[in-house]
Amino acid sequence: MTKADLNKRPEQVSSMFDRVSKKYDETNDILSMGNAARWRVQTRHAIAPQPGEKILDVAAGTGTVSKVLADAGAKVTALDFSAGMIEEGKRIHGANPDIEFVQGDATKLPFDDNTFDASTVSFGLRNVQEPKVALREMLRVTKPGGRLVIAEFSTPPQAIIRTGYRAYMQLAMPSIVKLVSSDPEAYTYLNESIIAWPAQRELASWLREAGFERVKYRNLTAGIVALHKGFVPLSEAGSAPS
Repeated sequence: MTKADLNKRPEQVSSMFDRVSKKYDETNDILSMGNAARWRVQTRHAIAPQPGEKILDVAAGTGTVSKVLADAGAKVTALDFSAGMIEEGKRIHGANPDIEFVQGDATKLPFDDNTFDASTVSFGLRNVQEPKVALREMLRVTKPGGRLVIAEFSTPPQAIIRTGYRAYMQLAMPSIVKLVSSDPEAYTYLNESIIAWPAQRELASWLREAGFERVKYRNLTAGIVALHKGFVPLSEAGSAPS
């Protein structure tokens, strides 16, 4: 997958993540300058997992977010399209009885309606070929009143930060990637996918369009990352908790 190829054909995306799976977490920690762990903590707070809840982690990769949720007592289904990521996730977290790894397509989730108390996706929605379809699928499999939390790279609202961030991605990051990644070309695509991804308000509109209600977002690290949250509508009998 090249710099210019942002069509995100599923077989190419899967193959790319297969290639980077073994060093993916290490590379991300370095490229995020240590912020990746903080973003996971903030994602957990937004999801607010409760003991015994069933949570779907879409585009789970090696299960870094799944582990955080399982540590809070949730029963987590970690779904990813990449066989390599699933294999690496099982190697790292396979002994954890509260995490189940499933290979599957975010646009065709292999689960019944109203299965999960919450759904989440961290830094993976932009790699889905049809992200709006994936949002509708997460709505379908999440119980009425349940919540969706998305952590994704976004657009810093302040121009000076936005300019500096893009300079880092285009100038500094390629050199770092050559030193630490097993597949620098894959990160060229990932950088371009971040730049092409919609800003916070547009993604919020996608959630509303999919059917989520009371959608809101907040910025992390000056808007380099944004957390979006929405709720699955309840029946006419009540309303979702805040």
